[in-house]
Amino acid sequence: MVTSTYSELFVVIAESAATLIGLLFVAVTVTKRRDDGGSKEIGEFRAAASLIAFTNALVVSLFGLVPGNNIGEPALAMGIVGIFFLGAGAKMTLAQPTSQQRRHHQLALMVGLLAVFGFQIDSGIRLINHPRHGGDLSVIGDVLIASLLIGIGRAWEQVGNWDTGIVSSVRRLFRRSSPRVDE
Repeated sequence: MVTSTYSELFVVIAESAATLIGLLFVAVTVTKRRDDGGSKEIGEFRAAASLIAFTNALVVSLFGLVPGNNIGEPALAMGIVGIFFLGAGAKMTLAQPTSQQRRHHQLALMVGLLAVFGFQIDSGIRLINHPRHGGDLSVIGDVLIASLLIGIGRAWEQVGNWDTGIVSSVRRLFRRSSPRVDE
């Protein structure tokens, strides 16, 4: 169980993740995937990345709040699941025709998730060995927040027709807009 200092943080993360999972299911159900030149599989992987990011935050937070549980164990387990997810996503991406891979989009997503799951695994192992180490609890809190933010970005991209990546946002900021033609 997390210390009382962190319990409120993990309650908020769990509540946020549960809410976002529900909204993701509604959004995916009622929206059509836009045709952006990518493959159907790439779009599905990016949607699944939202779900795994939200589920990661939910599972680790909830198990960490159970009295007597060591949050390092669910952090390690979900980190390993996340790494397997990334491996499957990389394999699927590379199996697509080069024109449909959207490599720069996929690479940014995979690097972000790899960082989350990598830090989570490292801190999870440390917490299994030293359950009350505040520094590692802080890292777990930070990576779960990052997991939520990655999930939100991917979900918005999925349903909002807007790539939320920093490069895409800067490109939009400085791109000349074409004159608007009113009908």
